[in-house]
Amino acid sequence: MVVFLGGCRGGATRESRPAESSSRAAQQAGARKYHVRGIVVSADANTGAVTLDTDAIPGYMDAMTMPYTLAQPNIASELHPGDTITATLTATADADVLDEIVVVAQARPDYKPAVTYNDLEPGEAVPDFAFRNQSGHMVRLQQWRGKVVLLTFIYTRCPLPNFCVRMSRNFAEIDQSLQKDPGLYAKTHLLSVSFDPKYDTPAVLRSYGGAYTGKYTKETFAHWDFAAPTEKDLPRVLEFFDVGATPEKDRTITHSLSTVMIRPDGTVFKWYPGNEWTPEQVLADVKKLAAE
Repeated sequence: MVVFLGGCRGGATRESRPAESSSRAAQQAGARKYHVRGIVVSADANTGAVTLDTDAIPGYMDAMTMPYTLAQPNIASELHPGDTITATLTATADADVLDEIVVVAQARPDYKPAVTYNDLEPGEAVPDFAFRNQSGHMVRLQQWRGKVVLLTFIYTRCPLPNFCVRMSRNFAEIDQSLQKDPGLYAKTHLLSVSFDPKYDTPAVLRSYGGAYTGKYTKETFAHWDFAAPTEKDLPRVLEFFDVGATPEKDRTITHSLSTVMIRPDGTVFKWYPGNEWTPEQVLADVKKLAAE
C-alpha cells in the first residue's frame, strides 16, 4: 500500500491524501529542494516534527538520523516508527521542512483507515461509472469498450507540479506519442477525471483540457476526455479507484493520485498509484496490452 500524506493542503489519513501545499520555508529566498527517503524513528503530533533515519541526500548531506519540521504538522499522527517514507525536503538557513510525504512501506499493516478503499487488482471488473464531460455530455466507461482506456484523477485548481499538473502533462505526452501511431491511437482513449465537480464544470474542464492538448478552443476531445462524476457519485468513484480527496477551508483539496489502465473488456490491466510512473512506462504497457 502506498499512502500519500502531503499535497494540496494539510495532512491526511488514507481517505484524505494529498495534493497542493506550499510551505512558508519554500517561499524564502535561497530555499533548495531535495528528494528524501528514510525510516521514521519517531513522530510528535504535538510539535509537528518527525525524526528520520534518512539515506544520503546527494548534494546536501550524508545518511543521518535527525529531526525535521513537517509542512503540515497534523500528519505527524499518521507517521509511525518503522514506516519508510519519501518526501520533498525544502532546506533554508532557518529550517529543514518536509512536504509531499508518501508512506511507501508501513512498519505494521494494521493501521486501518476510517474508509475502506479498493486496492485495484489486475483482472478486476471496473464499474460502468458515468461522468459529465467537457462538452456537458454524460459519458460512461462502457462506451469505450473495445479500447484501452487510460484513466487518471486531477482537479483543475491543483497548483503542485508533482501532482495533478504532472498527471496532465504525462497524459499530454502520451496523447502526442499515440498520435504518431494511427493504429494504436484508434485503439486507445484517455480520460482525466476531476474530483471537484462543483468547481470543475464542463466549461472549466474544456478550457483546462484544451490548454493541455495545446489546441485550446480548436480541441475536439475525440481522444482525450476531461470529465467529473456527480457529487452524489463521487464517493463511490473515489473509493473504487483508491483516491482520497478532502476539501480544505481555503478551497484547495488534500488528495492522492491514482492512474489506471483498463483493458478493452473493461477490467483492470495495471494500476499506477502515486506520481512516479512515466509516460514511457505507460506507453510500453499500452503497446503490450494492444498486442494481446
